[in-house]
Amino acid sequence: MELTSKEKEKYQIIQDCIDGKLTKSQAAVMLGISPRQIKRLKAKVREEGQEGVVHGLKEKTSNHHISQDIKQEALQTIKKQYADFKPTFAAEKLAENHGIVVNRETTRLWMIEEKLWKPRKQKQGAYYSWRARKEYLGELEQFDGSYHYWFEQRYCGEDGKSIEVCLLASIDDATGQISKAEFSVHEGVIPVFAFWKGYVENARLGKPVSIYLDRFSTYKINHKSALDNSELKTQFQRAMKTLGITVIFANSPQAKGRIERLFQTLQDRLVKEMRLAGINTPEKGNIFLKEIFLPKFNQQFGVVPVKKGTVHKKLTNEEQKNLSHIFSIHETRRVNNDFTIQFKNCFYQLTEIQPTTVRPQEIVLVETWLDGSVHFLLKENELKIILLPEKPKKLRIRQPIILTTHTLNWKPPKDHPWRKGYK
Repeated sequence: MELTSKEKEKYQIIQDCIDGKLTKSQAAVMLGISPRQIKRLKAKVREEGQEGVVHGLKEKTSNHHISQDIKQEALQTIKKQYADFKPTFAAEKLAENHGIVVNRETTRLWMIEEKLWKPRKQKQGAYYSWRARKEYLGELEQFDGSYHYWFEQRYCGEDGKSIEVCLLASIDDATGQISKAEFSVHEGVIPVFAFWKGYVENARLGKPVSIYLDRFSTYKINHKSALDNSELKTQFQRAMKTLGITVIFANSPQAKGRIERLFQTLQDRLVKEMRLAGINTPEKGNIFLKEIFLPKFNQQFGVVPVKKGTVHKKLTNEEQKNLSHIFSIHETRRVNNDFTIQFKNCFYQLTEIQPTTVRPQEIVLVETWLDGSVHFLLKENELKIILLPEKPKKLRIRQPIILTTHTLNWKPPKDHPWRKGYK
């Protein structure tokens, strides 16, 4: 059985635990399961090898699966007789009058799918309770951006006015240390991608288990029409899901108070430290942060975590290979009939030889990398393109033409089956 990338990562963590590189507690936090389950997985891996991490029900129907016939029967009954019933009451009547025994929460999900029931939002009170720190380094990173006049009047535009600069920073919940911080132009997708790409590439850090942040548009789609569709994700959510990093959204500034208080401290201390050091630009500020300020700050304000060690996960070979693809802006475009693709007021011509078959009107994935380069992909193959100097003239093609791995006037060799006669 071929393992997925997640199963390979899970196997590597269990193997490290068997080899003594990780404790059971560390492996449990990294995989989000209990230490007792880690013990069982270690035994299975020793006995079955890589297949020991594969779930027993993979490619099998769940033991608790309810057949589609029962589901359709229940929904038809609800629509006819209990359309205005609440899910709990509808489940009781299905069992009482029709002998269809279904859990009330399952009934609720079915009714929501059929738009027979609208879930109600729970009212949020003004009470905020204290939350204990996480136990391990890398278990939770609080991340945010802060716009401020970090360089005071020393960094100005052409009009002589001071420029607001955005500081992106992440703080570890367990240690209270600043994991990474850097100045950027804004808190958009590209700067945030560059921040986290540098974070996970750091051999000392790697991938955190989860990231806690606010509901800024870079991280979450907040439009009311998108709330009912859980499949809609931002570029940031898509990248983090690919890396297996859990994204947690705060419902209030108080919920992520650690990073909020950090910026209050930095707006006082960092501004004055850079003034004393004569730092006047974001480029010099980033060097100052990395080499001087952060080590000093972490030593002074960092705390000892509850448990030793880190639960940061190393990038897999596949993730390292595809890091530029992961941290890029993904969009889709359609191939025109003349095999050109229009993207951001530019026209790109597909060459005759392509790594995969390309047909007109086909949808391709367009990736804009952090370096600004544009890449076109189809079926995980990068297409060969030429940037055109101007908009091409329209051509009327009478019959379909395709692009493939060889030229269309290709002639088969003499020993090819096409040249042999039929017996």
